[in-house]
Amino acid sequence: MNNFIQFGEKVTGYDIPVLNEREIRAAAGILFLATYTSLMFIAFDGNFILIKYVIPTFLLDLLMRVFINPRYAPSMILGRLMVRRQVPEYVGAPQKRFAWSIGIVLSATMFYLFLVENAYSPITGIICLVCLLFLFFEAAFGICLGCLAYPLFFKKPIQHCPGEVCDTNTRQPVQKVSAAQLAILGVFAALLFLAYAFLHPQLSKPPHALFKSSTTAQSK
Repeated sequence: MNNFIQFGEKVTGYDIPVLNEREIRAAAGILFLATYTSLMFIAFDGNFILIKYVIPTFLLDLLMRVFINPRYAPSMILGRLMVRRQVPEYVGAPQKRFAWSIGIVLSATMFYLFLVENAYSPITGIICLVCLLFLFFEAAFGICLGCLAYPLFFKKPIQHCPGEVCDTNTRQPVQKVSAAQLAILGVFAALLFLAYAFLHPQLSKPPHALFKSSTTAQSK
Protein backbone atom coordinates (compact mmCIF):
# COMPACT_ATOMS: atom_id res chain seq x y z
CA MET A 1 0.00 0.00 0.00
CA ASN A 2 2.93 2.31 0.70
CA ASN A 3 3.99 2.01 -2.93
CA PHE A 4 0.48 2.49 -4.34
CA ILE A 5 0.57 6.29 -4.28
CA GLN A 6 3.97 7.45 -5.49
CA PHE A 7 5.52 9.15 -8.48
CA GLY A 8 8.43 7.42 -10.16
CA GLU A 9 10.37 4.27 -9.49
CA LYS A 10 13.40 3.81 -7.27
CA VAL A 11 16.10 2.21 -9.40
CA THR A 12 19.61 1.32 -8.27
CA GLY A 13 22.15 3.81 -9.64
CA TYR A 14 19.73 6.75 -9.81
CA ASP A 15 19.54 9.30 -7.00
CA ILE A 16 16.05 10.51 -7.92
CA PRO A 17 12.84 8.67 -8.89
CA VAL A 18 12.78 7.72 -12.56
CA LEU A 19 10.33 6.54 -15.20
CA ASN A 20 10.69 4.33 -18.24
CA GLU A 21 10.86 6.63 -21.26
CA ARG A 22 9.89 3.81 -23.61
CA GLU A 23 6.57 3.40 -21.79
CA ILE A 24 6.01 7.14 -21.82
CA ARG A 25 6.58 7.40 -25.56
CA ALA A 26 4.27 4.46 -26.23
CA ALA A 27 1.56 6.02 -24.05
CA ALA A 28 2.00 9.35 -25.84
CA GLY A 29 1.55 7.59 -29.18
CA ILE A 30 -1.68 5.97 -27.98
CA LEU A 31 -3.10 9.28 -26.75
CA PHE A 32 -1.97 11.03 -29.93
CA LEU A 33 -3.80 8.49 -32.09
CA ALA A 34 -7.01 8.83 -30.07
CA THR A 35 -6.89 12.65 -30.09
CA TYR A 36 -5.94 12.93 -33.76
CA THR A 37 -8.70 10.52 -34.81
CA SER A 38 -11.32 12.47 -32.87
CA LEU A 39 -10.17 15.71 -34.50
CA MET A 40 -10.46 14.12 -37.95
CA PHE A 41 -14.11 13.31 -37.18
CA ILE A 42 -14.62 16.99 -36.39
CA ALA A 43 -12.73 18.28 -39.42
CA PHE A 44 -14.35 16.05 -42.04
CA ASP A 45 -17.75 15.20 -40.56
CA GLY A 46 -18.45 17.85 -37.92
CA ASN A 47 -18.85 15.01 -35.40
CA PHE A 48 -17.86 16.01 -31.85
CA ILE A 49 -18.97 12.82 -30.10
CA LEU A 50 -15.60 11.05 -30.09
CA ILE A 51 -13.71 14.06 -28.75
CA LYS A 52 -16.18 14.23 -25.83
CA TYR A 53 -15.10 10.73 -24.85
CA VAL A 54 -11.39 11.31 -25.50
CA ILE A 55 -11.10 14.46 -23.38
CA PRO A 56 -12.31 13.00 -20.05
CA THR A 57 -10.27 9.86 -20.72
CA PHE A 58 -7.21 12.01 -21.38
CA LEU A 59 -7.81 14.07 -18.23
CA LEU A 60 -8.42 11.03 -16.00
CA ASP A 61 -5.28 9.35 -17.34
CA LEU A 62 -3.13 12.39 -16.48
CA LEU A 63 -4.73 12.80 -13.06
CA MET A 64 -3.90 9.17 -12.25
CA ARG A 65 -0.32 9.70 -13.40
CA VAL A 66 0.31 12.82 -11.33
CA PHE A 67 -1.75 12.25 -8.16
CA ILE A 68 -1.79 8.46 -7.78
CA ASN A 69 0.91 6.58 -9.68
CA PRO A 70 1.94 6.58 -13.36
CA ARG A 71 2.07 2.78 -13.36
CA TYR A 72 -1.72 2.65 -12.88
CA ALA A 73 -2.66 5.10 -15.64
CA PRO A 74 -4.42 3.17 -18.47
CA SER A 75 -2.24 4.56 -21.26
CA MET A 76 0.92 3.76 -19.31
CA ILE A 77 -0.30 0.20 -18.72
CA LEU A 78 -0.91 -0.22 -22.45
CA GLY A 79 2.48 1.34 -23.16
CA ARG A 80 4.17 -1.09 -20.79
CA LEU A 81 2.45 -4.02 -22.50
CA MET A 82 3.70 -2.79 -25.87
CA VAL A 83 7.35 -2.28 -24.90
CA ARG A 84 7.77 -4.78 -22.06
CA ARG A 85 10.36 -6.76 -24.04
CA GLN A 86 12.54 -3.70 -24.66
CA VAL A 87 15.34 -2.59 -22.35
CA PRO A 88 14.09 0.31 -20.16
CA GLU A 89 15.43 3.82 -20.73
CA TYR A 90 15.19 5.69 -17.46
CA VAL A 91 14.43 9.42 -17.27
CA GLY A 92 13.96 11.73 -14.31
CA ALA A 93 10.45 11.74 -12.87
CA PRO A 94 10.26 15.36 -11.54
CA GLN A 95 10.29 17.04 -14.95
CA LYS A 96 7.74 14.55 -16.28
CA ARG A 97 5.40 15.36 -13.39
CA PHE A 98 5.67 19.04 -14.26
CA ALA A 99 5.00 18.39 -17.95
CA TRP A 100 1.98 16.21 -17.19
CA SER A 101 0.65 18.90 -14.84
CA ILE A 102 0.63 21.24 -17.84
CA GLY A 103 -1.36 18.57 -19.65
CA ILE A 104 -3.88 18.47 -16.79
CA VAL A 105 -4.44 22.23 -17.08
CA LEU A 106 -4.95 21.99 -20.85
CA SER A 107 -7.24 18.95 -20.74
CA ALA A 108 -9.25 20.35 -17.79
CA THR A 109 -9.84 23.51 -19.82
CA MET A 110 -11.01 21.39 -22.75
CA PHE A 111 -13.23 19.37 -20.41
CA TYR A 112 -14.96 22.53 -19.19
CA LEU A 113 -15.42 24.04 -22.64
CA PHE A 114 -16.53 20.88 -24.46
CA LEU A 115 -18.43 18.93 -21.82
CA VAL A 116 -19.67 21.58 -19.39
CA GLU A 117 -20.28 24.52 -21.73
CA ASN A 118 -20.77 22.24 -24.74
CA ALA A 119 -19.09 24.86 -26.92
CA TYR A 120 -16.15 25.16 -29.27
CA SER A 121 -14.07 28.16 -30.27
CA PRO A 122 -10.60 29.08 -31.52
CA ILE A 123 -9.44 28.46 -27.93
CA THR A 124 -10.42 24.78 -28.08
CA GLY A 125 -8.77 24.46 -31.49
CA ILE A 126 -5.50 25.96 -30.27
CA ILE A 127 -5.44 23.79 -27.14
CA CYS A 128 -6.06 20.65 -29.23
CA LEU A 129 -3.19 21.56 -31.54
CA VAL A 130 -0.88 22.22 -28.58
CA CYS A 131 -1.77 18.84 -27.06
CA LEU A 132 -1.17 17.10 -30.38
CA LEU A 133 2.19 18.86 -30.71
CA PHE A 134 3.24 17.77 -27.20
CA LEU A 135 2.16 14.17 -27.81
CA PHE A 136 3.73 13.97 -31.26
CA PHE A 137 7.13 15.28 -30.15
CA GLU A 138 7.13 12.87 -27.21
CA ALA A 139 6.09 9.83 -29.24
CA ALA A 140 8.06 10.49 -32.43
CA PHE A 141 11.24 12.18 -31.19
CA GLY A 142 11.39 11.52 -27.45
CA ILE A 143 11.34 15.28 -26.85
CA CYS A 144 9.32 16.40 -23.82
CA LEU A 145 8.27 19.97 -24.68
CA GLY A 146 6.73 20.51 -21.26
CA CYS A 147 9.99 19.47 -19.60
CA LEU A 148 11.79 22.33 -21.38
CA ALA A 149 9.91 24.81 -19.19
CA TYR A 150 10.86 23.00 -15.95
CA PRO A 151 13.99 25.13 -15.26
CA LEU A 152 11.90 28.30 -15.50
CA PHE A 153 9.93 27.32 -12.38
CA PHE A 154 12.39 25.21 -10.40
CA LYS A 155 15.99 25.90 -9.41
CA LYS A 156 16.93 22.24 -9.42
CA PRO A 157 18.61 21.17 -12.68
CA ILE A 158 16.94 18.58 -14.85
CA GLN A 159 18.47 15.14 -14.46
CA HIS A 160 18.37 12.03 -16.61
CA CYS A 161 16.80 13.44 -19.77
CA PRO A 162 15.93 11.17 -22.72
CA GLY A 163 19.14 10.55 -24.63
CA GLU A 164 20.99 12.47 -21.84
CA VAL A 165 20.47 15.72 -23.76
CA CYS A 166 20.55 17.72 -20.51
CA ASP A 167 23.88 16.25 -19.36
CA THR A 168 26.18 16.83 -22.29
CA ASN A 169 26.76 19.30 -25.10
CA THR A 170 28.99 17.00 -27.12
CA ARG A 171 27.76 14.97 -30.04
CA GLN A 172 29.14 11.77 -31.44
CA PRO A 173 29.95 11.65 -35.17
CA VAL A 174 26.81 9.62 -35.90
CA GLN A 175 24.70 12.43 -34.41
CA LYS A 176 26.20 15.31 -36.39
CA VAL A 177 24.47 16.72 -39.47
CA SER A 178 26.84 17.74 -42.26
CA ALA A 179 26.45 20.58 -44.75
CA ALA A 180 25.91 18.00 -47.50
CA GLN A 181 23.01 16.46 -45.58
CA LEU A 182 21.43 19.87 -45.06
CA ALA A 183 21.87 20.62 -48.77
CA ILE A 184 20.12 17.34 -49.68
CA LEU A 185 17.29 18.23 -47.35
CA GLY A 186 16.97 21.63 -49.01
CA VAL A 187 16.96 20.11 -52.51
CA PHE A 188 14.33 17.58 -51.46
CA ALA A 189 12.09 20.36 -50.11
CA ALA A 190 12.56 22.32 -53.35
CA LEU A 191 11.60 19.25 -55.42
CA LEU A 192 8.42 18.83 -53.40
CA PHE A 193 7.53 22.46 -54.02
CA LEU A 194 8.20 22.16 -57.76
CA ALA A 195 6.22 18.94 -57.94
CA TYR A 196 3.23 20.66 -56.40
CA ALA A 197 3.58 23.66 -58.72
CA PHE A 198 3.82 21.66 -61.98
CA LEU A 199 2.03 18.38 -61.26
CA HIS A 200 -0.92 19.55 -59.19
CA PRO A 201 -3.42 19.62 -62.11
CA GLN A 202 -2.57 16.02 -63.02
CA LEU A 203 -2.38 14.72 -59.45
CA SER A 204 -5.66 16.37 -58.45
CA LYS A 205 -7.66 14.22 -60.89
CA PRO A 206 -9.72 11.60 -59.05
CA PRO A 207 -8.54 8.02 -59.73
CA HIS A 208 -10.64 5.55 -61.67
CA ALA A 209 -11.36 1.94 -60.76
CA LEU A 210 -8.54 -0.25 -62.12
CA PHE A 211 -10.72 -3.27 -62.79
CA LYS A 212 -13.71 -1.38 -64.09
CA SER A 213 -15.12 -3.02 -67.21
CA SER A 214 -14.67 -1.17 -70.48
CA THR A 215 -18.42 -1.43 -71.17
CA THR A 216 -19.25 0.38 -67.96
CA ALA A 217 -16.60 3.01 -68.63
CA GLN A 218 -17.96 3.68 -72.16
CA SER A 219 -21.54 3.94 -70.91
CA LYS A 220 -20.46 6.79 -68.67
